[in-house]
Amino acid sequence: MTEYVSTTPGLFPLPDWAKDDLSDLKGHQKHDLVSGDEGEEITAAYEDAREEVIGVQQEAGLDRVVEGQLRWDDMLAHPLAVHDAVETRGIVRYYDNNNFYREPVVNGALEFSGDVASELEAASELTDDLQAVLPGPYSLADLATDEQYGDEAEFLGAIADFLEGEVDAFPAHETLFLLEPSLVENAPEDGVDERASEAIDQVASATDADVVVQPYWGALEEKVYAHLLDADIDAVGFDFVANQEDNLYNIQEYGATDDISLGLADGQNTLVEDPEAIRERVDWVYDQVPVTDFETVYLTTNTETFYLPYAKFEEKLAVLAEAADLAEVKAA
Repeated sequence: MTEYVSTTPGLFPLPDWAKDDLSDLKGHQKHDLVSGDEGEEITAAYEDAREEVIGVQQEAGLDRVVEGQLRWDDMLAHPLAVHDAVETRGIVRYYDNNNFYREPVVNGALEFSGDVASELEAASELTDDLQAVLPGPYSLADLATDEQYGDEAEFLGAIADFLEGEVDAFPAHETLFLLEPSLVENAPEDGVDERASEAIDQVASATDADVVVQPYWGALEEKVYAHLLDADIDAVGFDFVANQEDNLYNIQEYGATDDISLGLADGQNTLVEDPEAIRERVDWVYDQVPVTDFETVYLTTNTETFYLPYAKFEEKLAVLAEAADLAEVKAA
């Protein structure tokens, strides 16, 4: 019988109190953003906020609990932005939305950092249902600038090596979500698509947990999707909020992994979906694809949720948890 797992791709909004406190503690300029060497007061504020968002997920009834990535001022670029071999320069647009991050310029060898692992160690003390979240290697390379390796393939390989080392240091976790919006937003060309899949496979091999690759903001091009299926991963995610037709086509034409991640709630829209409507969308996907059963179906927002007001974010979590429960009941 199919298992329905409610979860999110992480990168949560800060609780309102934490937003105010950290604004006062950190300041408002580029040089005030997280750099990996925060003082005690800032560290304590993030620790309290982490504890709160983990509690919110548990109270909502989510099956997988993320750390929240509240320190990630630079969104998916964070693991590089706090790295000693990286210089952060000007502010650049985060994909095509109204958020911005510091351009991470890699000008030294990307060796082990452990920044994300330390976040997860703290989170693991608060939950037994931990889900790790990282940018996928292709997206992280796409968001960064290389002044060290001098070759696109070598740079992607260095990013994959770096992320593999980070994952190897993670505490025990149930699931790893690799977020890969650049596979959609800046689709790799011929040859690069295969290397992107190999890089994802390398990072996925560093954990015994289930690995979900979650692209979003549309659908993957056919060849990119076909190559992604060659990676040794457990599930591919589909953004059914942004694009239904092309995502369905990929599944119908090329098949799918044994598990699947369905982005059915809008991570950027304050409209809160009805749990029954989410469950019906799951049925609709099943009706459209040539698969009799998936082993695991992850129900999630299509994107990160840091775009949302905190109260709306909390409501979205409850909707996902209830929708998964409704799907389980129907399946039984």
